[in-house]
Amino acid sequence: AALILNDANPYCDLTDLSNGRAYNVFGANLGVAAPVWEAALHLCRYLEEQSVELRGKRVIELGAGTGVVGILAARRGADVTLTDLPVALLQLQANVSANKPPDGWPSTPPTILPLSWGQDHLNFPSDWDLVLCADIVYLPETYPLLVETLAHLCKNGAVVLLSSKMRKEHKTPSFFEEFLPSRFDVELVHRDDKQNNNIYRAFPL
Repeated sequence: AALILNDANPYCDLTDLSNGRAYNVFGANLGVAAPVWEAALHLCRYLEEQSVELRGKRVIELGAGTGVVGILAARRGADVTLTDLPVALLQLQANVSANKPPDGWPSTPPTILPLSWGQDHLNFPSDWDLVLCADIVYLPETYPLLVETLAHLCKNGAVVLLSSKMRKEHKTPSFFEEFLPSRFDVELVHRDDKQNNNIYRAFPL
């Protein structure tokens, strides 16, 4: 089950698989922004197990929620920008502060900014190396806005990694089979049948 973070369960420890470091990720009563969804943990494990090179890379996370994926990337030396709707930003800031490495961030502290897909994405540059997305594909009305936002962020060739629970009731498969392929070359790179979770890698066409 997803790790639900709320006032009764104020934090959990998430282990960095490469060296056993623990991450204290705090949450609040913020609806979908508060849980550490399984898809985020799958993406963290994928980054670790595939030894994805993050040091020195410019990384942006969309719909960051608790920020666990971006925090992992920052602790591995990436220059990270965490984005979400304004309601989630205070939680993100608290999580970043709580997870600062004892010796300081290897690169720079994560930047936290509001981003509403399809609305203010043009305020962001297109020079990213990697875009991270964990369980943000569940509202069909946002799918065209998400594709538009990703296309802008990836104009200079950024790679997108998307981890998602494949919810048929939310038409999640249609995003990866119809919407995203309209602007990206999409490849399934990991499948967890037990958790019904897929990880995709996407490159701009």
